[in-house]
Amino acid sequence: MADHLAAIYGTEKDKVHCSFYFKIGACRHGDRCSRKHIRPAFSQTILIPNLWTNPAHTPGSEVTPEEVQQQFDLLFEDLFMELAKYGEIEEMNICDNIGDHLIGNVYARYKYEEDAAKAVDSLNNRYYGGRPLYAELSPVTDFSEACCRQYDTSDCNRGGLCNFMHLKMASRSMIKELFKAQKLSIKILKPRGDEESRSRSRSRERPSRSDRERDRDRDRDRGGDRDRDRDRDRDRRYRDRSDRDRGDRGDRDRGDRDRGRDRDGGSKRYRRDD
Repeated sequence: MADHLAAIYGTEKDKVHCSFYFKIGACRHGDRCSRKHIRPAFSQTILIPNLWTNPAHTPGSEVTPEEVQQQFDLLFEDLFMELAKYGEIEEMNICDNIGDHLIGNVYARYKYEEDAAKAVDSLNNRYYGGRPLYAELSPVTDFSEACCRQYDTSDCNRGGLCNFMHLKMASRSMIKELFKAQKLSIKILKPRGDEESRSRSRSRERPSRSDRERDRDRDRDRGGDRDRDRDRDRDRRYRDRSDRDRGDRGDRDRGDRDRGRDRDGGSKRYRRDD
């Protein structure tokens, strides 16, 4: 039973939890929805609702598509640079829907959940364009499931009232430059303490080439000292043996001389008695 509930959680088969809120972090029924909206306690994605309004959706507006794109690029760049102050952004999207629950929603997915939580805490005390900001953690993790596939192929017949995301795309070259600048700033501002500590731990775990060479040289020197000590001991033993041999020969020579004198003296005494 538990496996079945886990398998259908957040899907259309789930009769308890709202599948729309689980997929897109918003529901057109809001708090009046008959199904539960479980707000995540931690997430990589944050939501800033109703932050942008497309001027082209205003009745009687005469702005051109080029002007709308230019204004949107400026907004996207400004928001990206502000949100990147809290951590590394992996993806940022802005909705172009006109439904109340999706109009102008800004979604930013950070690399780390801690950065997303820090951004939410800070943004709820800030203003943008003269309006107070409201930010929350969003359950959205896969934007491919949250976006309208028909809108991507220009086949959505519900228009801006669609319950799935219609994303407004910023200029591709600008997005590339923003992420490139973010990567460079992270590389420059990244604390070196962590890298040094990791390098020290690696050096403790695996000695470097120079350390190994010094160890081999030290062992070689110690081996040479041991060889010299052995040679010195061998020479000393050889000298001691030679000295003993010479002493033994000297003793034998003296013994022979004494015996020779004894024989000579005996023969002389024998002739004198005769």
